[in-house]
Amino acid sequence: MKLIYKGKFDGNQDSLPCREHMPGAVKFKECDDIKKFSIFINVFACVVTIALVCTLFIRGGRYSYSFLGLALALLSLFPHEILHASCFREEVYLYTNWEQGMLFVVGPETMSKGRFILMSMLPNLVFGFVPYLLFLIHPDWNVLGTMGAFAIGMGVGDYYNVFNALTQMPKGARTYLYKFNSYWYMP
Repeated sequence: MKLIYKGKFDGNQDSLPCREHMPGAVKFKECDDIKKFSIFINVFACVVTIALVCTLFIRGGRYSYSFLGLALALLSLFPHEILHASCFREEVYLYTNWEQGMLFVVGPETMSKGRFILMSMLPNLVFGFVPYLLFLIHPDWNVLGTMGAFAIGMGVGDYYNVFNALTQMPKGARTYLYKFNSYWYMP
C-alpha cells in the first residue's frame, strides 16, 4: 500500500483517481448527489451518536460522559482513514473536505466483497465498537465509552457501503471505487 495525501477535495469528482470500468460492471444503487448524501450521513451520524451517548448515561450514570473521549474520537479521524488505506494493496489517496464533514480515501484497485467489508469496518471496530463494548463491560471506563460512541457515529458512511455490498454483490463478485461510486463485477 502506498498512501498519497491529496489535500482538500475541491468537489470535482473527475479529479479523483479511477480505473477503467471492468466489463459487465454494475454500479451500486447509491446516492449520486454528494451534498444530499453528506447531509443524510451527517444527520444519521447524529442520531446514532445521540442514542449511544444516551446509553452512556443509562449504563454509567450522569458523570459517564468524557470530554477526553470526545477529543480522542476527533483525533481518530486521520487514523480511521489510515486503517481504511491499510486494506488496499496498491496506491490509495487521502482527501479532506471539512466543509461537508468528510475525510475519505479512494483507491482504484479491485477487491473481494470480504476485503471491501473488512476495509469499511476495520476502523469502526478499532475506534468505535471495541472501546464502546469495553465501556459497557466496565462502566467506569467512560473515556472509552465516549470515544466509542462518537467513533461509531462517525462511521455511518462506512456502514452504508457495507449494507450496499451485502445486499447488492453476488457471491464471488469483486468491487472497485469509481469516483464516489462503487461498482461490482463478476471476474
